Amino acid sequence: MTTTPPPGPPYPPHPQQPGQHPQQFPQYGPPPGQPQYPPPQPHYGQPGPGGPQPQYGQQPYAQQNYAPQQPGQPGQYPQGQQFAQGQPGQPLQCRFCGGAPAVEATVRGHQGFLVMMRFLKLQGPFCKTCGTAATRDMTAKSMWQGWWGVGSMIINPITMLMNLGTSSKFKNLPEPAPNPPGRPMDPGKPLFNRPAVLGLLIPIALIGLIVVANLNKDPEATIGSCVYNKGTADKPNVKVVDCSSSDADYKVIGRLDNTVDGDQCAKFQDSTVSYTDRNAKYTLCLTPN
Repeated sequence: MTTTPPPGPPYPPHPQQPGQHPQQFPQYGPPPGQPQYPPPQPHYGQPGPGGPQPQYGQQPYAQQNYAPQQPGQPGQYPQGQQFAQGQPGQPLQCRFCGGAPAVEATVRGHQGFLVMMRFLKLQGPFCKTCGTAATRDMTAKSMWQGWWGVGSMIINPITMLMNLGTSSKFKNLPEPAPNPPGRPMDPGKPLFNRPAVLGLLIPIALIGLIVVANLNKDPEATIGSCVYNKGTADKPNVKVVDCSSSDADYKVIGRLDNTVDGDQCAKFQDSTVSYTDRNAKYTLCLTPN
């Protein structure tokens, strides 16, 4: 039950200073016959005319902040929850464009510098587009930079084969969802549509040169083989030929390695001629064929 107090005199007017104009605004206070106290207001925590009111210290609505995602950084989700890369139930984001889904992978490359070598790698996670672009770029560079060294001739093919396995991971991914402001890498042309694929001819050419050099190399003179002298007596040039050839002048009956002393051929009874190679340091003991 609310008790209305008896009406009283209105609030006194605001005192006027000398020299000022009379007040142009109405006096504060309710009109005569009305209660002088303001109507009761609903307290916090108690229902009001419009329904339940928020408790003291609470905001009417929970504010949700959506922070823009930056490429290569985890995004922020409502209620302050941080997107954790690799947690169960949460998809990975590409470290380059921020797109999802992504997969953990390492793309590798190789460079050869004759007596030195350099191993390259680029770690993910990658989306399908960025992973394909990185694999094509690293493999294309290895096709012409990775052969220049004896060890690199062995390591470079292994490196490119490893990228084939990595590339299969990206092929199984769906297309990434766009996530501005990040932009996916440009995959470019397929490997076999790039000029770098001509680098695969480098090892083929080197292998061909080695085979041709071995085919043109004169066979080594051994005991029982026949030779003939293409040079002179002072500057002999002995070549191995078939013993049935008309050029087969001499037959090797002894070979002395690590010596250039032709007098040691005297221990071979039938030896009449000796040939000494001072570069390879060996001596042939010959007899007429």
